[in-house]
Amino acid sequence: MVLSVCCSSFLPYLLLFVLLPHQASSISHHHHHHHHHELKSIHFTLFQHETINKTAYLIVNGVAGAAISQTTTPFGTLYVFQDPLTLKANSNSKIVGTVEGTSITSSLNGLQSISIAKITLKMKHYKGSISVVGGTHNTKPSNHPVVGGTGDFLFIQGYVTSSPVDLSGITVTFKIQFHLYWPPYAIPSHSK
Repeated sequence: MVLSVCCSSFLPYLLLFVLLPHQASSISHHHHHHHHHELKSIHFTLFQHETINKTAYLIVNGVAGAAISQTTTPFGTLYVFQDPLTLKANSNSKIVGTVEGTSITSSLNGLQSISIAKITLKMKHYKGSISVVGGTHNTKPSNHPVVGGTGDFLFIQGYVTSSPVDLSGITVTFKIQFHLYWPPYAIPSHSK
């Protein structure tokens, strides 16, 4: 029972990371020149769909501060999630990955958390995972630094921006914008 009540407040909390490419055509490639070295980069948007008590769960209820609502959770609340990532905001659009991780409410007003996530992608030209960590605001866009990657994302750098799209209902949607860069010594395997 507590979980079903917490679910609606949990949704915005989980907005932390995952929101993948808007459309495959929204992927752009750039080469930046920095100190005479070429940096390969890609920028794209995806969408994360989180459903309470199906892809996301409240594990530990917080101890103080804000009450559970659509956008807040008590201080210390722990959530875990494994959400699908799609090309469009519609949850029925093509799934191109998953985001799995955890979030802990870190502010007494219940609006902010510390989030850790692994984003696994299976896209046409890129396969692998991207790890992100950082602070998440439940109702505003949040930037999360990329701390590593695997597969085509080995040695990746950059950041991921998570923004709430729809925080109503049992399934919430987040827009995830990727800004990824490979250092000169790391080339994605499909580019070789």
